[in-house]
Amino acid sequence: MPRIRATIAHSPDADDAFMFYALSQGKVATGKYEVTHLLNDIETLNRAAEKGTYEVTAISYHQYPYVARDYAMTCSGGSFGEGYGPVVVARKDLSRAELARTVIAIPGERTSATLALRLCLPGVKTVAMPFDKVQPAVAAGEIEAGVIIHEGQLSFGDDRLRGVLDLGDWWKAETGLPLPLGGNAVRKDLGWIAMAELGALIRDTVAYALAHREEALTHALSFARGLDRGRADRFVGMYVNDRTLDLGADGKKSVQLFLERAYEAKLIPMKPVIEFVETAKALRRWP
Repeated sequence: MPRIRATIAHSPDADDAFMFYALSQGKVATGKYEVTHLLNDIETLNRAAEKGTYEVTAISYHQYPYVARDYAMTCSGGSFGEGYGPVVVARKDLSRAELARTVIAIPGERTSATLALRLCLPGVKTVAMPFDKVQPAVAAGEIEAGVIIHEGQLSFGDDRLRGVLDLGDWWKAETGLPLPLGGNAVRKDLGWIAMAELGALIRDTVAYALAHREEALTHALSFARGLDRGRADRFVGMYVNDRTLDLGADGKKSVQLFLERAYEAKLIPMKPVIEFVETAKALRRWP
């Protein structure tokens, strides 16, 4: 019986490398699926999802309303900020009022970091940059402030920058919930059984990495953009944890609330109806 080809697209970052270690290195069985990994930055993956390019793809939760016709979200593989998250950095301390009057660099129009910023500072002026250009631009004085995602959340101090607003901390204080950042979307045309089985693969690779942390972390170090092992371990722990195995009821609630508030603020054009793929263990039966 021919195997079913499935591309899983995700970011070339330490947390995703850790998360997908077992799947990319053949540590978990894929059964009838022949899996190919495609690496690209999250904003590029967001846009590719609008064309239904990949069977499974990482996207920002901000992007989901734009691709909801073609994709559902898996319950495993999500990244949430548990009272922390993307950070607005600057070369000097800036108050919320000052930030609201400042042009802030953002890591892509459809990232969840950008949506959180616009919810936090209504009407803020922004300029989009590749995520890895934001920190150098702020450090060089090319722009006064910028939103830092990925490993930069731990390394911005190396450039003598100050964290002036933590968007995950703001969302937690505002709602009592973790900040939804990114998740894995699976294409609906595959059918619900295949969608659940692919979701189970994501759960399995996360579970393996958490159970074999040191070997998965060693693999992830080559994607850590200069972080030493200690800081890479901390970063991975921030975004790959028990909630990554299953986002839980409060995770689902937070995604829904995040997008509802975006709709009410006229930051997205449609009211979100979010479909989650439940990865029932009963469906996990490989031939």
